Amino acid sequence: MALPLARLPAGWAPAADTLDGRVVLVTGAYGGLGAAVARAAAAAGATVVITGRRKRQLEQLYDAMVSEGLAEPVIHPLDMEVATPRDYEALADGLARDFGRLDGIVHAAASFNGLTPLAMHKPDDWLRALHVNVSAPFALTQACTPLLSQAQDSAVVFVLDDPSLVQRAHWGGYGVSKAALERYVAILHQETEASALRAHALLPGPMRTTLRREAYFGEDTTMQPLPDATAAAAVYLLGAQGVVARGAALDLRPQA
Repeated sequence: MALPLARLPAGWAPAADTLDGRVVLVTGAYGGLGAAVARAAAAAGATVVITGRRKRQLEQLYDAMVSEGLAEPVIHPLDMEVATPRDYEALADGLARDFGRLDGIVHAAASFNGLTPLAMHKPDDWLRALHVNVSAPFALTQACTPLLSQAQDSAVVFVLDDPSLVQRAHWGGYGVSKAALERYVAILHQETEASALRAHALLPGPMRTTLRREAYFGEDTTMQPLPDATAAAAVYLLGAQGVVARGAALDLRPQA
């Protein structure tokens, strides 16, 4: 990997005030990991802004979080497949107007269209994977950097995938995009390491998600853990204690 690896401190768990007073933006918020991160960040005291392309599913997540006794999230529909730089700037301007701050982003949105040999890979699927998984997180982070830089401590978390798996045959545009995203995190860290803005990567272990079910169609995905532990690790990186892991990939894969 281009990034050094870090580990979550043994026994660490978020407290109700870990993210107290912080504003956190979560992309792909109604996906398995995104929804878990939104819940975990809200439970840790953050004001959570949830984004995704389907407003109805964002509303369903909103209703679920409220029914669970969590603080109301803020809905901001955003289709990262078609959003322009102006759309990202409008989102950043809205956050500045409504909250006057932004303390963290978790890039949980991902595009994966199944395992496909390169010779059969549809160009549209390839371009979508590179755009949603790399270009869109870059553009959104860039638009939000001025606001993030105003915070005393802020963090941007990018979700990777196990490089020992996705560098193999048939992982196509998704595998290439995750390698590119890792390199982007490394460069962003070098350019921000002297500032209050921290760049982080999160490297989950196996999780019970739709993406996992599509990639490992012969596996009983229900045997895998829910994304809750990964979401808690995202909260760790978003909070002040995550500073020790800046510029690294927080490795949640089971140790041999």
